[in-house]
Amino acid sequence: MSASRIHHTGYTVTDLDRSVAFYRDLLGCEVIATQEKQGGYLAAIVGYPDAHVRMAHLRLPGTDHVVELFQYLTPAGGRADVEPKNVGASHLCFVTDDLAGLYERLLAEGVSFVSAPVEVDTGINAGGYALYLRDPDGIVVELFQPPAARRGNL
Repeated sequence: MSASRIHHTGYTVTDLDRSVAFYRDLLGCEVIATQEKQGGYLAAIVGYPDAHVRMAHLRLPGTDHVVELFQYLTPAGGRADVEPKNVGASHLCFVTDDLAGLYERLLAEGVSFVSAPVEVDTGINAGGYALYLRDPDGIVVELFQPPAARRGNL
């Protein structure tokens, strides 16, 4: 027996409302569920007997992959070092057909970028464009425009 598909990617955030607004209003995700959970199975799977979270599930329209955002009310947490070079760091990658246009719109909204769009010059994505940005908690998000020959084939 093995896993059959990926259901969601989860991130812990400091302010659920701020993070939901970022992923919804700036990246185009739709909110599919919000809830608050305390104790029970949640406490058991995360390993904190006093776990109490606010959470949201989001996804891009027409897709199945869920982005799960948790704001821990208890226990209080610290801040992880999410620099891409660090073991355990992760990022989400959103595909777009107009990276330059999306970059300009997000730049005008004050989003923090690691770089402007960069042409992918090697490998299977050569001819595409990509960049890294940071969400309100500093979590890395990649925006990727596939090369023209691969669009629709991801």
